[in-house]
Amino acid sequence: MTRPGATDPVVCCDLDGVIWRGDEPIVPAVAGIAELRAAGTRVGFVSNNSSHTIADVVAKLRACGVEAEAADVLTSAVSAARLLADDLDPDARVLACAGPGVTEALAEVGLQPVDRLPAEAVVVGFHRGFDFAELDIASRAVREGARFVSTNLDATYPVADGLMPGSGAITAAVATASGQRPDVAGKPEAPMVALVRERLGTTGIVVGDRPSSDGALADALGWPFALVLSGVTTAVATPGGEAIPEPPPPFVADDLGGLVPELLAALAHST
Repeated sequence: MTRPGATDPVVCCDLDGVIWRGDEPIVPAVAGIAELRAAGTRVGFVSNNSSHTIADVVAKLRACGVEAEAADVLTSAVSAARLLADDLDPDARVLACAGPGVTEALAEVGLQPVDRLPAEAVVVGFHRGFDFAELDIASRAVREGARFVSTNLDATYPVADGLMPGSGAITAAVATASGQRPDVAGKPEAPMVALVRERLGTTGIVVGDRPSSDGALADALGWPFALVLSGVTTAVATPGGEAIPEPPPPFVADDLGGLVPELLAALAHST
């Protein structure tokens, strides 16, 4: 098998609801990744979930049976840090109302993640420890003039037993208490579009479970969208979920494994 090159089209996969639900792998998706790679297809992973470090994401992929390297993974935490690094001075204090993924990404671009004021910016992302004290300090910082960045506005994330609140729910709380709207770094916004083009290439297919973010990312990139029904989307939207768009995207299947023949055919046609 010839190893795909950096300029070959990439299948750009979401993680939550595509590769796993919570800590449970979606078995047909894991097999689908192996099948794509066996056919010589390049695969990358782009997630709006900012809570985990890149090393933790790579370890979770490998534990699911999906081989991955750090260069294969992009998260909204990385996108948020890149967005702020373009505007702030080195070592600027940034309040991380988010998980370890954001703290790591901020430090890697030379910014100083902090949990107390003063701060020149605030990054809000999904983390399970969010509480009233964090809401108080994050909204206070924004009211006092700190730049307000959200990793993403996904309302929910799929887990093994249903849905749980996502970054969008936490962002809404800070936005309400501060009276300000955030700049958004993750899918489908411009900072993530630029990061995908820079790190994964200029041609490919986006695979995701959420039309409002994954489908919109595909539109922004000018790539086809492949929707899987293993995450938040169903034929008729459930509370906190989404419905299959009308008209539907070009590829729809129960899971990534079911998409593989169509993806391979589409990629063969594009080269």
